[in-house]
Amino acid sequence: MGDGDRTGGGTGPVDDAELLARLRAAPVLAGPLPEFDPGQAPGTPGPLFAQWLDRALADGVPEPGVVTLSTAGADGTPSARVLMLRGIDTSDCAFDFASDSRSPKGLDLAVNPVAALTWYWPAHGRQIRLAGPVSVRGPEDTRRDFLGRSETARAAALVGRVSAPLRDAGEYERAMRVAREQVAAEPERVPATHALYRLRAREAEFWQGNPVPFHLRLRYERDGDGWTRNLLWP
Repeated sequence: MGDGDRTGGGTGPVDDAELLARLRAAPVLAGPLPEFDPGQAPGTPGPLFAQWLDRALADGVPEPGVVTLSTAGADGTPSARVLMLRGIDTSDCAFDFASDSRSPKGLDLAVNPVAALTWYWPAHGRQIRLAGPVSVRGPEDTRRDFLGRSETARAAALVGRVSAPLRDAGEYERAMRVAREQVAAEPERVPATHALYRLRAREAEFWQGNPVPFHLRLRYERDGDGWTRNLLWP
């Protein structure tokens, strides 16, 4: 096996055992990692999320607004994908994301409006997990979200056909040309299928990697109008 195969740069097969050995040898939680004292954490999760996000932005953690959204359809089959965070309400621990309502995630949420959001920032060894009910934001918020995007992003949304089979790149390029013309001709146009969703966290967990003495897990759960907070075994 040549070097190109071992690094994934070649076209030959990669040996599973070798790949796993290299994976296990890769550094994990190499640090330095930020300190986290659960005893000093805020009483509600929203402000703690803001603190962690602020630190990630200040330290130049790559793409801290990228989050994994997990949904499930009527049959319970889970599905996950990575997208961009579109809004934050730390006072209520609520978070916005957007999609075409006809997309797989939009169809999941139409029949099962509950989801989970997961952030992982390797440079800080930090993971944040949120789960709760999802609602659709109003037309003004949805419009503001869409029109705040770049022209290219708006054209891509106007193309539609999310997750439909694509014959070739040329088909998409032709559709994008038409969509770009639409954006130029109607700059205020918002697709009827564009949806802005809000997940209101029912539970939130903050995980801080800390090999010595142990990883820290702080869990919040809504309790009426307030929150309960517990440290979990790693």
